[in-house]
Amino acid sequence: MSVLRVSVRRGDAWQAFEVPRRESQTVLDVVTHIQRHLDPTLAYRYACRVGMCGSCAMTVNGAPRWTCRTHVDKVAKEGRLEISPLRNLPVIRDLVTDMREFFDKWARAKGQFGGERKRSDDFALLSPVSGKRKLADVNIECIGCAVCYSACDVVAWNPDYLGPAALNRAWTLVNDERDKAQAERLRAVAGDAGCLSCHTHMSCTERCPKALSPTAGIAGLKRATLKAALRGEL
Repeated sequence: MSVLRVSVRRGDAWQAFEVPRRESQTVLDVVTHIQRHLDPTLAYRYACRVGMCGSCAMTVNGAPRWTCRTHVDKVAKEGRLEISPLRNLPVIRDLVTDMREFFDKWARAKGQFGGERKRSDDFALLSPVSGKRKLADVNIECIGCAVCYSACDVVAWNPDYLGPAALNRAWTLVNDERDKAQAERLRAVAGDAGCLSCHTHMSCTERCPKALSPTAGIAGLKRATLKAALRGEL
């Protein structure tokens, strides 16, 4: 049986492992084999294993990916893998990152729905073919895995930058006709750490496992904030 030569980032050093190569093997399978059979102290995070939760995201051969959906055959170069934690996030231990600042930025971007209906009110009826609903639908399936955040060079240069996931969420809510916090949200994303800081490198869109385009959403926010500024609302 052939083997994979795997290097895992652990703090300031790399640790080498040899893992049996198997058919249809994923990178998460490789990490799990290391933890269960070679070094039980290795810390990593996963939950569903089928690409629904995004919690298994790591950096594999230099690129952020969901390890549960990344097959070794597609990424192993000459039978070698380098696995490290996501970039741009504090590391708790080994391959586990602290996601608090990532989700704090969702809050700073006013990523919470701000409706005005009460429980006793009827449901809001929105046409599925309306222009705004279509814009909201495009990127609504983000699950907050932070792959785009890890891929973003602007976050690396400017830690205050809200990042593509938070801005994508803001864009989705800007196009939600039920939401009543539009002016507040546009003010939140119009500052120096907001949408205008995006350099349109497209790395977030290229790496998104859900094939979403945060870049397009951020471009939409740029247009929306410009219009709001011209109206004197910012």
